[in-house]
Amino acid sequence: MSSENLSRSWTLAAKVIYAAFQILKERGNEAPGREVVAEVEKRVQLDDWAKERYEKTGYLRWQTILQFYSIDCIKAGFLIKKKRIWYLTPEGLEAMKAGENGLLKIANAAYKKWAEQNKAIKPKEEIETEEIPERQEATIQEMEQVAIEGLRSQINLKNPYDFQDLVAALLRGMGYYTPFVAPHGKDGGIDVIAYRDPLGTISPRIKVQIKHRESSATVQEIRQLIGLLAKDGDVGIFVSTSGFTSDAKTTARSSHVHVELIDLDRFVSLWEEFYNKLTDEDKSLLPILPIYFYSPTS
Repeated sequence: MSSENLSRSWTLAAKVIYAAFQILKERGNEAPGREVVAEVEKRVQLDDWAKERYEKTGYLRWQTILQFYSIDCIKAGFLIKKKRIWYLTPEGLEAMKAGENGLLKIANAAYKKWAEQNKAIKPKEEIETEEIPERQEATIQEMEQVAIEGLRSQINLKNPYDFQDLVAALLRGMGYYTPFVAPHGKDGGIDVIAYRDPLGTISPRIKVQIKHRESSATVQEIRQLIGLLAKDGDVGIFVSTSGFTSDAKTTARSSHVHVELIDLDRFVSLWEEFYNKLTDEDKSLLPILPIYFYSPTS
């Protein structure tokens, strides 16, 4: 790769990385990675070169560059990626003061220091090289995102009752009994009831409300669920495929009873985590196939 292209890649990397940091800062320093990537595309002016797809992988250049240089930020301690959530650290917030290029320079210097200590090599042909561990890590992140989007699409295609069955199946995979799954029609606000034992004698007893629609769950709906947690030891779970309003999240956090919020990203993550513990019948509701890659150690 020529020095001109390296400079072009660096300039684009500085813009998309800084935009990602700004988005995280605006969202309280954490957000699902897919939402950050989607928002970066809206904010950064991307030319045809940035939108070009790599022939070997099929991935967009700007997304690959974002994932690739985010590794520098992780090694620098500016960014944490955990279970598909991106977290901006206090060190990352401080580094933003250096501006677009300054931020990336600091992160890159920290990466080089880490690489020297760990005998890792990052060649000059950074973005085009497929074999190096760092490139593999970026590619794995991209492939994981494609897989997640596929699962999200399949879930969104299901009707509310099919999704309700998925939630009940997940709870069973987590070791709970589900004596009640609401039939079609009115359900009194509760869609699933789950117990730790067959008779429901052991706390917590879980009452689940499920919303599978395009609009976010509201604070009124969270309060409705709270009102249904009458007995000591009752725990509420609200599952919403379109997430929750900020007021709904605040109300759940400040509630005198435990109310757990699960959005679509978290549901997918839990489905993957507990999939092997599901019965064959429950697995058939949303079958997935694990594929294993070599993952470079940090």
